[in-house]
Amino acid sequence: MKGVRALAVAASVPALALLGFGLTRDPRMVPSVLVGKPAPAFALRTLGGDSVRLADLRGRVVLLNFWASWCTVCVAEHALLVEADQRWHDQGLRVVGVVYEDSAGSAADWMRGHGGGWPVLLDPGSRTAIDYGLFGVPETFLIDRTGRIAYKQTGPVTAETLESWMPRLLSPASS
Repeated sequence: MKGVRALAVAASVPALALLGFGLTRDPRMVPSVLVGKPAPAFALRTLGGDSVRLADLRGRVVLLNFWASWCTVCVAEHALLVEADQRWHDQGLRVVGVVYEDSAGSAADWMRGHGGGWPVLLDPGSRTAIDYGLFGVPETFLIDRTGRIAYKQTGPVTAETLESWMPRLLSPASS
């Protein structure tokens, strides 16, 4: 009887640890090992067939947003991205969307319906998402003018996040 009880306790420890530590933690609080490091390079095709390379955006602040048309919380976040693009584009912000696990047709339809004038990139095989350590969508990376990741947002970006980071990243002193 003692052996069965000991086995049951031993088997439950990993499950309790997972519940107690892994499943109850807020994924937005998981720090990214990429923050402070150079952003992983990419060269991806847009929905329109053009090519965008991260290296070509050097000298600008990049808001790199991974999203999908099937992502319900991406709808509310999208309005903030449109507003950010309109507000800070002339100061050097470049919004770039990366479609995650979605079709080009669905992404194009979604963008037509929701607006936004930035490049939307296709990520075949999710290679770029893997390079950025994506947990899911939406996720946003703020990349400074030197090409380093300054901040990562897991989950929808918020107005507070943008208000906090954009002035710092876009200021001439941060160049």
